[in-house]
Amino acid sequence: MPNSIFKPGILCLITLFLALSSKGNENTLEIASELAQQAVESSLALKIATDLTTDIGPRLYGSESEKRAVEWARARFEEYGFDNIWSEPFPVDRGWERGLETASITHPAPQNLVITALGGSVPTPEGGIEAEVVVFRTIQALLDQPEGSLDGKIAVVTQAMEIGGYGRFSGPIRQNGPSEAAKRGAIAYLMRSAGTDNDRMAHTGVTSYQPGVRRIPAAALSVPDAQQIDRLANRHKSIRIKLLLTPKELGTVTSHNLIAEITGSQKPDEVILLGAHIDSWDLGTGAIDDGAGVGVVMAASKLIRDLPNPPKRTIRVVLFGAEEIGIYGGNYYVEKHRDELSKHIIAVEADAGQGPVHTFNIGIGNPLDPSLSIIRKALESLGVKAGRAKSRGGPDIAPMSNVGVPVVGLDMFTGDYFDLHHTANDTIDKIVPERINQSAAVYVTFAYLASELGGYYRAEN
Repeated sequence: MPNSIFKPGILCLITLFLALSSKGNENTLEIASELAQQAVESSLALKIATDLTTDIGPRLYGSESEKRAVEWARARFEEYGFDNIWSEPFPVDRGWERGLETASITHPAPQNLVITALGGSVPTPEGGIEAEVVVFRTIQALLDQPEGSLDGKIAVVTQAMEIGGYGRFSGPIRQNGPSEAAKRGAIAYLMRSAGTDNDRMAHTGVTSYQPGVRRIPAAALSVPDAQQIDRLANRHKSIRIKLLLTPKELGTVTSHNLIAEITGSQKPDEVILLGAHIDSWDLGTGAIDDGAGVGVVMAASKLIRDLPNPPKRTIRVVLFGAEEIGIYGGNYYVEKHRDELSKHIIAVEADAGQGPVHTFNIGIGNPLDPSLSIIRKALESLGVKAGRAKSRGGPDIAPMSNVGVPVVGLDMFTGDYFDLHHTANDTIDKIVPERINQSAAVYVTFAYLASELGGYYRAEN
């Protein structure tokens, strides 16, 4: 795993820029090289992420903490001297807060379990639930059961998440699993956490209830506890668990997208968008998911803002709200800004931890644009290879991609991301300076060159 930007990489970047100088981009390339160097040496992205996670802490969507985070970001952008800063409120009809959460095996081997409620879960009855469990090694095994087969039981799915398989795992098991269990008569649902770690720490994450299906309490087990239940199921015919969850449903709450701009000097109506999400789950401090991303895009944009001359195009940073509960901020942005999306030249999002960035994938648009060729070469010298996958950019900018905005994916190393995200272990001490510095260098290089070069990224051009 590449875990640093390495100063030799910066020197290679300078050499590349000099080699490209015959194309008439000498000054632009030299400035991009200087920006990358500053991103590495200043460690600004880490400082920003540290401030956010220390001064604000966890930032559950629609909470007072998320609102304070938005105001924190507004004040920081004002301090940085951005030209336009504003927030856009939007409703989220799934307000929710966590309560008590405990579970224990009561038979045949009494012991406590480490669990956490899935985001949006309903509570157990007062006093909790105690019932026999039915263990399924795969979600398909549960789906194969007929209606009524789980009456009065707690369904437990112990399927392990494969590395790189988060999307295939979280949808069927975490989001759809509770309703599927309820259809078959279950009174509660437990799943092995959507993580690749072996820590005794449970991973939260959003769940969804299907319309017209009875809503049952739902929680995630730590990986070791799910494995323990598997072993007990191999040895005993009957296992009983007691579960207590006391979350509260808050109805409709308000979240915000925070937007800050550096106005372009030559093409101010053309937008280069940098995104991250400011909300987080409430177990840790949201450092990996997505304090690191906030730090990366804020640092990249500040370095550009500090230049003596503004960029040619407008740099717009969007810190999206309510991402964790279902991409509310990303969808609202498209709805609110639909009339100007044709002027969004390209968008990128940092929402996969701290980095380093390893692959540059192109989304909708013209992948053969000469400007992208220059950017590819510049990023290669920062340790980023050109990819072949067609990217949707990231969770919050995927709705833009769906309506034709060109997006890119600056894909990050996620080997340890799913060990940490959505857990109480998602804290600032897990961020390695060299890794987040490399990400900031990649993002500032991309953003500045995308602003300054030709920019005919749309397919119709």
